[in-house]
Amino acid sequence: MTATPTGPDPTMEAIGRAVVEGRSGGIAPARRKLLALWSTIGVTGDPLHRCTLAHYLADLYEDPAQGLAWNIRALDAADAVTEQRVQEHHAGLRLAGFYPSLHLNLADDYRRLGSFDAATEHMNKAREHAPDLPQDAYGAFLRAALDEVAEAISQRDTTPRGSAPGPTAGRAGTHPSPARGGVT
Repeated sequence: MTATPTGPDPTMEAIGRAVVEGRSGGIAPARRKLLALWSTIGVTGDPLHRCTLAHYLADLYEDPAQGLAWNIRALDAADAVTEQRVQEHHAGLRLAGFYPSLHLNLADDYRRLGSFDAATEHMNKAREHAPDLPQDAYGAFLRAALDEVAEAISQRDTTPRGSAPGPTAGRAGTHPSPARGGVT
């Protein structure tokens, strides 16, 4: 039996509003809102909230070291999330589908920092989890990003990807989200 949400999740809704604001160009206010929510959630709060918030907050930093810190928090929180909790949030989401994106982001951060061995390690993990991606626009976007990052790693290229989400001009809002609040 799959659990259905008992009602709106105010924290996930607040995260979603901040993400939309950030992707619309309001990087600084979105970052402030997510940081305030992080303070409320705390490091021992709901792992789904922590994972989602940290994942999206990482996108709001141009500095790959700052993004890396938040992406590590997102992966750590994902490891504490249960499938049941994900299903309580939305029956269409699967925890396994979070990992390709989480490892991809870590691979990209490490690559941008010139840590190519660590980048390769996370790229390999992202590829291991890639079969869990949905067969839709979101899955196609991530598969293309996996190829882009793998190529950049092989070229020892540390420049930001134009298709990556984040505050760099021309990048915000360019990556689709999975339906109803999943991790991208």
